[in-house]
Formats: sequence, C-alpha cells, structure tokens
Amino acid sequence: MTGQMMTLKEKLTLGVKIAELQDAGKEDEALALEKTIPIPPFLAKVMKEKVGADFLIQSGWNLAEAEAAFGTDWLTR
Repeated sequence: MTGQMMTLKEKLTLGVKIAELQDAGKEDEALALEKTIPIPPFLAKVMKEKVGADFLIQSGWNLAEAEAAFGTDWLTR
C-alpha cells in the first residue's frame, strides 16, 4: 500500500500544520506533509487517466484510499 488511511481529524490536523508551514514560507515542507494525506479515490482515478500510472506512482502521493476503493492492483490494470 502506498501510504496509510487517516481519520478526518488526522487530515484536518495535518491541514492546519500545512497552512502554518505555507505561511512560514516553507513550501517544500508543506508539500511533503500534504502528500501524506490520502487523496480521494475519484481524484486518484482522474490523475491515473490524465498523467499516467507511472507518474502517479512516482509522485509520492498517499494512494491508500484509492487502493482501498479499487484494489491494490488498480494502477497496473
């Protein structure tokens, strides 16, 4: 699995930390933290169609929710 599932509370807590990092001008750190939040399955599916599975795999985004929704092999089929 690429990443782990999170509760809404965990996502919101990270969102606050991301905003604080952005406000402090720490864009790289903010993006790295943002990538740990699972992206919604519908968005992951669109990204796969638009930019390709290989790019999505290499991107570092948390795909745990997409894997839960579509299966662990969804990127290769």
